[in-house]
Amino acid sequence: MATLRLGDTAPNFTQDSSEGEIDFYRWAGDSWVVLFSHPADFTPVCTTELGKTAALSGEFAKRGVKPIAVSIDPVDKHKQWIGDINETQNTTVDFPILADPDRKVADLYDLIHPNASTTATVRSVFVIDPKKVIRTTITYPASTGRNFDEILRVIDSLQLTDSHKVATPVNWKDGDDVVILPSLQDPAELAERFPKGFKAIRPYLRITPQPNR
Repeated sequence: MATLRLGDTAPNFTQDSSEGEIDFYRWAGDSWVVLFSHPADFTPVCTTELGKTAALSGEFAKRGVKPIAVSIDPVDKHKQWIGDINETQNTTVDFPILADPDRKVADLYDLIHPNASTTATVRSVFVIDPKKVIRTTITYPASTGRNFDEILRVIDSLQLTDSHKVATPVNWKDGDDVVILPSLQDPAELAERFPKGFKAIRPYLRITPQPNR
């Protein structure tokens, strides 16, 4: 399958998981989803990543996001691994881990990169919106653990910019100033949308306080 790109529809699938069989679209419902892949169970970096995801469950929930992991190993191995994750990371895994021994999900989401490994999936992340549209993809090498603070930051940016005519500048974090889209030029609309005003550094570079704060 061709590589999935931003704006593509996330493929649906039905696959077994640590929480039973999952029809992806039905499970996702109207939520945002973070789907992230793992090279294998009982691997050290993956263990820390899944533990961190569990520790951030409240942060995902308040953003209306459901995390779901995928690994090529079978369900019984996932369930054994979850015990290790909970114990070593001092947390409770409360999200499903898809079992993908037939590589159905790996093939749909292009998770095998042959020049990196012909058998192990890469560390890919897909941020998928409630309309099942892929909004962000991030791919890490097997040796590098993901930055979940960055994943949450991207989700904050997507949710903000979906509802306001702004973009988020370099290193932006929730609560920081944002930039007004250059396409917005009508003075009346600018005044209505940004009652706190803005600073025009250049005609195309206008800084304003985050509008939903």
